[in-house]
Amino acid sequence: MTVDGTAAAAEVELLRRLRAFEGRPAAIAGRAKDPVNEPMIRHWCEAMGDTNPAYTGPEAIAPPTMLQAWTMGGLSGHTGRSTAYDELLALLDGAGCTSVVATDCEQEYLRPLRPGDTVTFDAVIESVSPRKTTKLGTGHFVTTRMDVHAGGELAGTHRFRILKYAPAARRPPSQPESAVKPQRPRPVINRDTQGFWDGIREHKLLIQRCTACATLRFPWLPGCNACSSPDWDTVEASGAGTVFSYVVMHHPPFPAFDPPYAVALVELAEGVRMISNIAGVPYDKVRIGLPVRLEFLRVDDTLELPVFRAEAG
Repeated sequence: MTVDGTAAAAEVELLRRLRAFEGRPAAIAGRAKDPVNEPMIRHWCEAMGDTNPAYTGPEAIAPPTMLQAWTMGGLSGHTGRSTAYDELLALLDGAGCTSVVATDCEQEYLRPLRPGDTVTFDAVIESVSPRKTTKLGTGHFVTTRMDVHAGGELAGTHRFRILKYAPAARRPPSQPESAVKPQRPRPVINRDTQGFWDGIREHKLLIQRCTACATLRFPWLPGCNACSSPDWDTVEASGAGTVFSYVVMHHPPFPAFDPPYAVALVELAEGVRMISNIAGVPYDKVRIGLPVRLEFLRVDDTLELPVFRAEAG
């Protein structure tokens, strides 16, 4: 057998072993650590900026997209977790697929969850793909399906897909990096966001305001998420804000960006929040509650962006 033939046979055998995990349970009779409850619903809605009245009051339901939140095990994990999923990941590690990235999830909602509901769930390894080649590297997509129950009824399903891969070797640049400066990605400008970018060109950070109920909203939307009115005007932000939350980006590298750097969710003095970069302070010094002030960053000849500079003090 040739070298290529040996490699192909090894790949066939690996896929056979991987697919033996399809249909095996990843969790059996798991139980949520807390019943569906109003505080978690409130925190979720505040973080998402969702003011839908269906999520408050005596007849409240939980936002459907919280489906996975009730099943999370936290740092201590869940009882009922099987060893099959860990064994599958270990097999992929042994095949050189030592890196992992979440790729997508799908949810189906069958019954609303309400405060007081006790959530139980079962999870199964639904599928393992043949080896795929991506820009990150080559590896296998693994899909798990979780069935979420409340009161003995199926409330929804959650499919979660990851890629376990062997990182691709980085190719040396074809010419010195100093000779080619990657361009920052261009923002998507359409009829719903044109006014925002027109304001940026004038060094104004404009916030939409519903003319029916006066609710401020950001990012820009075609209608009010509080009263559904399509009518709006704008107010200019003062530029003052604080860091509400943040992440530090380490990987993967992306053209025109130089990790590590901080990406923050900034709460403006007007009460809305927006995502931006923080200037004037090292990435590891960004903190929740850090006072910041708006400034405008000229990225290149055709792009200017709103960013926030840490306030001295």
